[in-house]
Amino acid sequence: MLYVDAMGGDYAPGEIVKGTIEAVKEFDVPITLVGKQDEIIEELIKYNFDDPRISILNANSIIGFNEEPVKAIRHKKDSSIVVALRKIKEEKDSTLVSAGSTGALLAGATLILGRIKGVKRPGLGISFPQKDKTVFLIDVGASADSQSSFLLTYAKLANVYMESVENVSNPKIGLINIGTEEEKGSPMIKEAHKLLKESDLNFIGNIEPSDIFTTDADILVCDGFTGNIIIKTVEGLSSFMFHGIKESLLSSFFGKIGALLIKDDLKKFKDQYDPDSIGGSPFLGVKGGVIKAHGSSKAHAIKNAIRQAIQFDKNNVVTKIETELEKE
Repeated sequence: MLYVDAMGGDYAPGEIVKGTIEAVKEFDVPITLVGKQDEIIEELIKYNFDDPRISILNANSIIGFNEEPVKAIRHKKDSSIVVALRKIKEEKDSTLVSAGSTGALLAGATLILGRIKGVKRPGLGISFPQKDKTVFLIDVGASADSQSSFLLTYAKLANVYMESVENVSNPKIGLINIGTEEEKGSPMIKEAHKLLKESDLNFIGNIEPSDIFTTDADILVCDGFTGNIIIKTVEGLSSFMFHGIKESLLSSFFGKIGALLIKDDLKKFKDQYDPDSIGGSPFLGVKGGVIKAHGSSKAHAIKNAIRQAIQFDKNNVVTKIETELEKE
């Protein structure tokens, strides 16, 4: 079953409900919206949408972005995040999509769902496109502080995810570092390199950040602090570049003619790297499906995060992670 936190995000509940409606129409799946029932119904009425594939699970409060995550999870038991996570715990192979507070969602998933046996620290990952494939970066913000053993765990979690969801056989794994040489990096990174090299994973060595869009690796592993900076830098840079290109093209008569000629190609290229097209980030290592959508997600991004959740459910990612870790 798919659950969507209707109250999470900068544009909740309007854009969340709209994205859910689009997902139901496109993917033909039942979805439960979790949040303040009256507000959700009001949004559904706006779109004249009355479909049994959408149901509502009432939750009376909301956890804000500025609240202390663990405290909020423990005290706001009627919040949309807590109510939804409890349902995920009750129903095996169910998944939650939320654009709400990252800290609260990850704390709630860890406290309510619990970690899969063998997982010391769950990781938040995100897929981004290369020219002809998808690369998975983990961790991108679940934990700012890390240990070398955590990075090995992230690699194992991502390995199962890429094989299950992206159908990549024996994915190549790289470690984000300041240089490709084995002896470079902090003591923690050097130890992580040693652990990955000694594992049975398909580890190909260190990868510099400048090579993340051209690397042969299918999975890139780093600590959450580094991963979060990488993702936000890429998002900011891509937005800056596309706005700059647009302004330059529209600044002259011939530029405007050129813009018309390459309009479709530019849109195709922009969409390829648009965070909204990716949808969300799976939180791997907990006993349930959790997809974290960006806090500024609008309908298109929510629809794509739901698409991710459908694939997550369909491929039994949690069960496969549990099975793989039991082998150790």
